Amino acid sequence: MTHPTDNRTLLRLLGIEKPIIQAPMAGVSTPALAAAVSNAGGLGSLGVGATNAEGTRKFIKDTRALTSKPFNINVFCHSPAMANEAVERQWLQWLAPHFAKYGATAPASLWEIYTSFLADPESVEVLLEDKPAVVSFHFGLPTAEVIADLKKAGIKLLGAATNLDEAARIADAGLDAIIAQGIEAGGHRGVFNPDAIDDCLGTFALTRLLVKTFSLPVIAAGGIMDGAGIAAALALGAQAAQLGTAFVACPETSIDEGYRRTLLSDSARHTTFTSAISGRVARSMVNQFTELGSDANAPKVPDYPIAYDAGKALHAAAKAKGEFGYGAQWAGQAAALARSLPAAELVAQLEREWKESVGQLLQLAG
Repeated sequence: MTHPTDNRTLLRLLGIEKPIIQAPMAGVSTPALAAAVSNAGGLGSLGVGATNAEGTRKFIKDTRALTSKPFNINVFCHSPAMANEAVERQWLQWLAPHFAKYGATAPASLWEIYTSFLADPESVEVLLEDKPAVVSFHFGLPTAEVIADLKKAGIKLLGAATNLDEAARIADAGLDAIIAQGIEAGGHRGVFNPDAIDDCLGTFALTRLLVKTFSLPVIAAGGIMDGAGIAAALALGAQAAQLGTAFVACPETSIDEGYRRTLLSDSARHTTFTSAISGRVARSMVNQFTELGSDANAPKVPDYPIAYDAGKALHAAAKAKGEFGYGAQWAGQAAALARSLPAAELVAQLEREWKESVGQLLQLAG
């Protein structure tokens, strides 16, 4: 049996010591979280899909003030939203009674609150000027020109794939590694085309398919919460594991008390996919908003991220009255395994568990 840690290509490429990557999680991750993970030997990450070029620059600056180690900046490469006034008006009318329940009024109109990296040359310039060690792409890929410029700047590039076709596009584009996002993952599904049929491949099946098909290093992501999960991913040929939900309860994240309380309760046993919150399919813990979105009478949801404008407003209205159940409480299928530990302690615990699991596997093989 080959020792799962023999192949250190990805670790050398990224300049990290441990095969542990903290998922970017826009709106959840912070410079403090990313720096703590990187300082502990993993790869910390920051999702900047919910900010602009100035915000991205500040994230990089603030993280560099806390660590000299490599960290990852993640951008969203979705097609810009297509506004549809009729769809948006019907959606707001559907939500209006829920706003009223919390003494608020639904917005009169909705806006594309986040700009796609594909239409944001200012953010491209920030990355080229500030040169984070790693940049990763979600929902697709930027142009070949942007990829070439980032590579020329010495930045290592990762792309998230949910199937073999997306992985092939990542390989053909000349990226450095593929993130295999399984159906178990929390947060937004990384499919390139949200209108296409989703193969719904699980993390282990997808990881194994990508390892056998491509020469690029593979990073397993989705439903991995502890060291045993990391060991299993490495045994399947992944060179690292990316964990998101496992880090959400860390004190360094920016989540509100309702999200934290729900994640650490029995509610974490139940997750579901919804597009109602943001306009794009994402895995969340079951809450009032996911239930609203699953209503058979619900109208068509506006495009991502236009729908998010309404989702954030409803969450704010409910939260002001002490109700947190309309938030984007993203979580993977194994969320019930979440632990509230400082990020550095969690990385150390994950490493201990992973090595114990490897030892058990070697004993069985011996």
